[in-house]
Amino acid sequence: MARCEECSYDFESLDRDEISREVLSLADEHRIMLAFVPLGRLRAHSRPASWSALEYACHVRDILRFQRGRVALAQAEDTPRFVSMDRDQRAAAERYNDQDPAVVALQITAAACEFATALRVLDDDGWLRRGIYPWPAPQARTVEWIGRRTAHELAHHLFDERRLLNSS
Repeated sequence: MARCEECSYDFESLDRDEISREVLSLADEHRIMLAFVPLGRLRAHSRPASWSALEYACHVRDILRFQRGRVALAQAEDTPRFVSMDRDQRAAAERYNDQDPAVVALQITAAACEFATALRVLDDDGWLRRGIYPWPAPQARTVEWIGRRTAHELAHHLFDERRLLNSS
């Protein structure tokens, strides 16, 4: 599959140079959304069993942080086992929906820059380093796969946010 069936983002065709650019561009779209959508709409739970747009944005920030850590760990260790983000538990424990959207926007931008920089300095061997990725089932994944998957996560959650905001 080269294109996500739900959000239509084609992440598998991204080359190594495109991954960093896409992550930065998509992070900027999240920042713009957080800057211009009223707080009440960002925090609204407009779809059953779904996060708010702000909760998705916090998750995006944390994805970027986790993925940067995974890239670093894969460079430092042979086939490390990456820990789970525990996304739902983290959202509750860190009270994602109570966070300040302006702060979250800055954090997304910073985390995207750090992730993109971590990728840009890799040589061919660095891109091919592997770790055991925990989701959806534990499997060895390359750093290159992590980069593409991260771009997809940012695109997919932007799709989720826009869908939520259009339904409220």
